[in-house]
Parts: sequence; C-alpha cells; structure tokens
Amino acid sequence: MRKGAAEFAVLSALRDGEFYGVELVARLTGADSVGLSEGTVYPLLRRLQSDGRLHARWEVNDNAPPRKYYSLTPTGRDAVEGMAAFWDQFEAQLNLIVRP
Repeated sequence: MRKGAAEFAVLSALRDGEFYGVELVARLTGADSVGLSEGTVYPLLRRLQSDGRLHARWEVNDNAPPRKYYSLTPTGRDAVEGMAAFWDQFEAQLNLIVRP
C-alpha cells in the first residue's frame, strides 16, 4: 500500500505542472509532506519515466547547473486520475469502518 501511495503522491504533485527534481523532492520530503525520502523519490521518478508516465527534460542555464524537469505524460495523467478516483472510494469505505 505504501508503494502505491508513494507513486500516487509523486504523480499528484505533478498534476499542476512540471517541477525540477530538487523542487519536487522538497515538496514530497518536507515537513508538511507525506514523509517520503529522497532515496525513495528519485528511483520512483526514474521508474515512472521508464514506464511512460512521466516526461523528463533537461534545462541548461548559463548561471546555474542543469536542471531536470518532470511532467506528466497523457498516460501519467490518466493514471493519476484513476488513482484519485480509487482513493476517494477507498477513503469513503475506510471511513465507514474507522469512523462509524
């Protein structure tokens, strides 16, 4: 379940646009996040990219090191929408049990 939740968190974080790796990791590992570690996020980004759910591109700037930006592919967008629908249903059913 945790693996699926981590994937859902990464894909959800990219729903509003693209982010570069460090920025995305900060969103997912910071104090107000779901508590993922950097060592979990980067391998997950690589796997989601190789699965065709994420697109990655490098941006080179003369004043800063190159940055790798990630965004959802159409397949990734479909996946996160399906996960969100499942999550809503799962949450409602679980709440019936834990908050009768």
